[in-house]
Amino acid sequence: TPLQMVSAFGALANGGLKVTPTAILEIKDRQGNVLESYREAEGGQVFTPETSYIISNILSDDGARAQVFGRGSLLNIPNYNVAVKTGTSNDKRDNWTIGYTPSVVIGVWVGNNDNTPMDPKLASGVTGAAPIWNKSMKEFLKGKKNEPFVRSDKIIEVDVDALTGL
Repeated sequence: TPLQMVSAFGALANGGLKVTPTAILEIKDRQGNVLESYREAEGGQVFTPETSYIISNILSDDGARAQVFGRGSLLNIPNYNVAVKTGTSNDKRDNWTIGYTPSVVIGVWVGNNDNTPMDPKLASGVTGAAPIWNKSMKEFLKGKKNEPFVRSDKIIEVDVDALTGL
């Protein structure tokens, strides 16, 4: 489900720590008495911080997706580190875009209510859910500072020769 997908990507945004999503924070009666209140549930570490960083780094690389989507596509949010992934089912029934920063995860699903396939021209990674996701993410980030993904000291970066692999 979209909620499960957003939860999984949320763990990547959160350094590998999964937090159980919740829709209701508090329920009050007419007099304002709190009947139920949200209690944070334990989620657990589902990725290492290093794995979370590496995946986030890959998914935020505009250059890596340029061949398919073009540089500066709707998957890019200028001046912000945002990791993003698109997906389209083979039968064109589902199209989604999920992206995140360390503070927010936004997921968008596009499809037909009756589960029929969408028009193939509308059901691509950039023309389906991405425009909605892009506008939502830009609106959320408006006026906020850029947040880099936290890189562990355990990650070692080296240059590899493309010709020899050394």
